[in-house]
This record gives sequence, structure tokens and C-alpha cells, in this order.
Amino acid sequence: MRTRRCAGCTKTSAATICCTSWERGRAPPLVPLPLIEGSQDDGTLNKSLNAYVWQPPQRGWLALFLIGLAGTGVLFSAIAITIAKGIGMWGNNIPVGWAFGIINFVWWIGIGHAGTLISAILLLFQQKWRTSINRFAEAMTLFAVMQAGLFPILHTGRPWFAIYWLFPYPSTNSIWPQFKSPLMWDVFAVSTYFITSLLFWYLGLIPDLASLRDSSSSKRARIAYGIFALGWRGSARHWHHYKIAYLLLAGLATPLVLSVHTIVSWDFALSILPGWHTTIFPPYFVAGAVFSGFAMVMTLMIPARRYMKLKHVITARHLESMAKVMLLTGLIVFYGYLMEHFAAWYSGNLYEEHVFFSTRPRGPYAWAYFTQMFCNVVVPQMFWTRWARRNVWTLWIGSVLVNVGMWFERFNIVVTSLHQDFIPSNWAMYYPTWVDFSLLFGTICFFGTLFLVFLKFIPAVATSEVKELNHELHEGGGMSELEGARP
Repeated sequence: MRTRRCAGCTKTSAATICCTSWERGRAPPLVPLPLIEGSQDDGTLNKSLNAYVWQPPQRGWLALFLIGLAGTGVLFSAIAITIAKGIGMWGNNIPVGWAFGIINFVWWIGIGHAGTLISAILLLFQQKWRTSINRFAEAMTLFAVMQAGLFPILHTGRPWFAIYWLFPYPSTNSIWPQFKSPLMWDVFAVSTYFITSLLFWYLGLIPDLASLRDSSSSKRARIAYGIFALGWRGSARHWHHYKIAYLLLAGLATPLVLSVHTIVSWDFALSILPGWHTTIFPPYFVAGAVFSGFAMVMTLMIPARRYMKLKHVITARHLESMAKVMLLTGLIVFYGYLMEHFAAWYSGNLYEEHVFFSTRPRGPYAWAYFTQMFCNVVVPQMFWTRWARRNVWTLWIGSVLVNVGMWFERFNIVVTSLHQDFIPSNWAMYYPTWVDFSLLFGTICFFGTLFLVFLKFIPAVATSEVKELNHELHEGGGMSELEGARP
């Protein structure tokens, strides 16, 4: 057999790759990147993952926090004006009765979908790369759903009557909500999703809160973390119940990934309005929600990974896996766009054809339509290349553009379908007001402020799960080296 001398050592081998190629720092072909970089043990992982919690706030964090507080002030000012003067302060009109309020609601709900997908579904499928990013995604889910819930409540016009109108409770007047309305279904779907996501996130926090309690040098911190740790001591009994509860909540949360945005899509699909009345909406909305959710996780995680010094646990393997999910869901969204246009043409319905072939690409909002198509169809195609999937700048810029594109998708669905409906004499343009923009900008700042507080007071990476993964990788706990880390 013909032998070949290795370029990095004095050995000869019949194989193309020398056995010492690991020692020269190059991975053989087809070997995935590591999930944890470097030589890590429980002590080094505890120290590195909890370091940001214990160190004093840095200037960058304080600057962003103050900007977020200022934007949150803008949000509450816009809310106060809306409550004091009414929905007339928004740009809503007839026929565009649904506008920024519903656009922002659907956008924020979609962003919140990645948390449940990463935490629950990938856990059930035993995908190990979820371990270092699940807490980012879970926290983002909670904060996004909080922003989403503001808009339907404000859109009722009199928010103090929202509970009276929307939630069923025993009443002497026997007045009950209209359960045939998908808007009512939204109330129960979103509230169930928020409660389940909160329990799932908090349950995963308990071991790490106990670790912070035990390692804290401040009495106040020990008391605070100790209260929320619920007496966790890390005994075998505690871990047994923890694992069972975690899996049960994962199983409960998994159907919510499909159900919540499916019900949101029925807000539109159950109407007879051209551009809305289509059966493609449920899977199309779910794929779009996961698409935008992963993009937001990437948008937040890439800067945090750098400035919190988490590159050893959030590696290129994690970023590449998320880019692949974004590529897949982006292709599904693109297929949904194609099917919308095909169904409008194949149906022969003049009203549907007018929306998809005239109003959107050639109407007054054509700029929004082509922005959507560029950001959601063209931009994700770069993730076919390995270079784009492993370059943090292309990942971050692409993720930001996807978030922009998904907002404009909701804008096109809502506004372009409403502003030219069945009766030409009823057509009207929609122009958002400064209150509309303040609500959108304010919720983004409020979301960022909550996320900054989360990063400062809670470990951004699930320390206990990463330590467990590290033991599996180095002790052969059912995972080979090719699946995990380099020796």
C-alpha cells in the first residue's frame, strides 16, 4: 500500500489524514466543530459562566441600560396618551382598522417562538447544541410575549375593561365572550404560552440560583437567591424530580410552538378578506415565527457572547446550527410566499389577484413588499455557504435584516389587504402617527432593558446543563468525540 508522509510530523500513514492532525489544531473533514472549547472542568465553568453576575456593571452595560430606560419612558408616555385620548391618536382609519397594534403583536409573538423550540423540542430530540443557548432564548420568549400582550390590551380602547370583556367568569348578567372568535382564542393561547414558558424558564434556573446562593459573599444576595432557589440542595432526590418536571414541561410546551401562532394566523385566515382568506396561513405563520425568533436570538446572542466572554461555551458550532435552522425556515417562508401567489392566480378570484399582483408589488406600499422579499428571501440564501454560517458579522447583519423583513411581512399582510378592499370608494391610505412609532420603539427598548437586567443578575448560560454536557463529552456518556468536543 502506498504511504504518505504527514506534513506536520515524521510519521507515515496510508490514510489521507494523520492521526496527529488534532495536535496540529486542524479537524479532519466531516468532523463537527466543538460544543465546548478548551479544557474545562466544573470549577472553570462555574467561574466563567457566573463571572458577569458578580462583577460590577460595566460602562457599556450602564449606557445601554440608560438608553433602554429612556426608550421605556417613551413607551409609557405613548401608552398614557393612548389611554387619555383614545385610539384616535394612532393612524388607524376606515378601512385600516387593524394597523401597527396588530402588526407589532404578531411580530413580537413570532419572536417569542424560538425559546420554546430551542428549549422544549430540541430537548426532546436530544440536540446537545441547545444547551448553551436555551436560557437566552427562554428569557427572550418571556420578554417578547410581554411586549406582544400590550398591543391587544391597548387596542380594546378601554384597557380597564379588557378582563371584563375577554375572560369568562360567573356573572349575574350571564354575559360571556364570543368563543367563536379567533380573537378570543388568542387570549387563551397567548396566556397559556406565557405561563408555560415562565414555568419552564424558572425550573431550569433553580440549580443555578442555588449555585449563586452558595457562592455569594453578600448576605442580601444569599437571601434573594436563596428565596428563589426554593431550598435546592442538589441531592439525588432533587435531581430526580427536577428531570421529571423538566421533561413534562417540555412535552407540554412542544404543542404550543405549533398552536399559538396557528391561532394567531386564524385571526386573519378565518375572515373573507382578500389576502387573508387562505389555508396556507397556519404553517406559514409558524415557520415565520421560528424564522424571526431564531434571528432575534442570534441578534442578541452574538454581541453578548463576545462581551460576556462566552465564546468557549457558545462556539461556532452553535452559530452554524442556528444559521441552518434559519435557512430551513426561511425556505419554508419563501414557499409560503410562492403558494400565496399561486393560489391567488389558480383560484381565478379577481380580488385575490388584485391584492397579490397589483396592490402589493405595484401599489403605494410596493417599497414595503420588496423590502420584505429582499430581507426574507434573498438574505437567508447566503447561509448556504459555510463561510457565511461561521462569520459572526454576516450572521448578525443577516439576523437583523430578517427581523426587519418579518416586521414588513406583517405590515404587508395587514395594511395592503385592508387599505384596498372590495369597494373602491372605501379605499384609503394608512399613515402611522408618532404615537405608533413611539409604541414600536418603546417596546423594543423595554424588551432590551429587561434583557440587560436578565444578563446582569442571572447566568445567561445554563451552568448546570453545560457542566453535565461537559461530563458527557469527556467521560463518554453516550456521546462520541465526533459529536461533541475535540480532545
